[in-house]
Amino acid sequence: MKNLINTLRNIWRIEDLRARILNTLGFILIYRLGSYIVLPGVNSEVLAASNGKANEGIVGLINLFAGGAFSRASVFGLGIMPYISASIVVQLLGMALPYFRKLQQGGESGRKKINQITRFLTVVITLFQAPGYIASQVANKAGVVTDPSPFWWMQSVLILVTGTMFVMWLGEKITDKGIGNGISIIIMIGIIARLPYAIFTEVVSRVGDEGGGLIMLLIEMVLLLLVIIGSIMLVQGTRKIPVQFAKKIVGNKQYGGVRQYIPLKVNAAGVMPIIFAQAIMFIPLTLAGFSQSEALTGFVSVFSNHYGFWYNLIFGLMIIVFTYFYTAITVNPNQMAEDMKKNGGFVPGVKPGKKTAEFIDLIMSRITLPGSIFLAIIAILPAFAIKLNIQQEFSQFYGGTSLLILVGVVLDTLQQIESHLLMRHYDGLMKSGRIKGRTSMSMTTA
Repeated sequence: MKNLINTLRNIWRIEDLRARILNTLGFILIYRLGSYIVLPGVNSEVLAASNGKANEGIVGLINLFAGGAFSRASVFGLGIMPYISASIVVQLLGMALPYFRKLQQGGESGRKKINQITRFLTVVITLFQAPGYIASQVANKAGVVTDPSPFWWMQSVLILVTGTMFVMWLGEKITDKGIGNGISIIIMIGIIARLPYAIFTEVVSRVGDEGGGLIMLLIEMVLLLLVIIGSIMLVQGTRKIPVQFAKKIVGNKQYGGVRQYIPLKVNAAGVMPIIFAQAIMFIPLTLAGFSQSEALTGFVSVFSNHYGFWYNLIFGLMIIVFTYFYTAITVNPNQMAEDMKKNGGFVPGVKPGKKTAEFIDLIMSRITLPGSIFLAIIAILPAFAIKLNIQQEFSQFYGGTSLLILVGVVLDTLQQIESHLLMRHYDGLMKSGRIKGRTSMSMTTA
């Protein structure tokens, strides 16, 4: 406890770090206040009463990332999701088109150009999503909109687009003036905002007559702690490949000749396989809504129970497949081997060039299998939590996208705080060892 107090004092003594933390808290406060400002002309009480179970499926996932702003028809209703979609599209284009690949390898100027393209694409995506969001979540519910005139539609679309761009600006400001990755922190805040209510509902259910009492609540918390530890292991797990650099004599000085390591992540794909698999699993339900076929409806009934055996089996298998797919398109062994060769590096016992690329690819294939299986297990853990009579709101924190994002962002933020402390010769957050962030697992793969 004394070490913790000393660490907090050291953090507060560093003026730059203190200012960054206060800036981050201020930007987060602005975001949370904006998520409660409802679109003009929308009756929030009627909307809340008509939602019912609307926060399930893909809608529930979007609402989770938006911190509830999606279901409240807030000015931040679409949140940061259009920006994430645009970032994923640009990232995939970088793997398919030489122009975008050149920009990604173009240093600071290329990064600025990619940011401009991503922002423009965010506006385009939001312009398409905003009318669909209003039509499906707001205007189609009786009594929610007092006067759904064409002018109201135009102003609502404009407000939603502006809200998304403002949230994106907040994320960039957190990155520049605050601590941590701004976009990731905004997503994390949206998720963690639901945690107090989830804990409250779980405590109330357990202290009831048939809830199992405080013993069951304690067991749940221990299980949650174990799941968090497992998630940290998955996020931080790496396989180090030794790399030896050739010696160079320049004048009277020797360069190179040292051994370094390439850290290959066990879960290089991040949370993207879960998001892709969830999107695919919602397609049959969407098709069933437009079809009157009894055969299709019967087949889709398997996908309607998100906590059933067959749903989670198919879901887990798809996560394993998507993990391999996303790892294959994000990790390029040929490029790694080529860069290593240009810098005079080689893996001991392996020939440079093609043999090195094959060696890295073999290692990635071996470590991706256990990583993908572990990721699938974490993704379906909420279904097991439901079987233990844990409330649905609280069960979402036992695994899935929300838990992995929380763990990854918290580790990344703590790693940045520790870097500030060590740079000024203070003790880090943990004296036993450095905290490793998820620097190679960007939020677009989150």
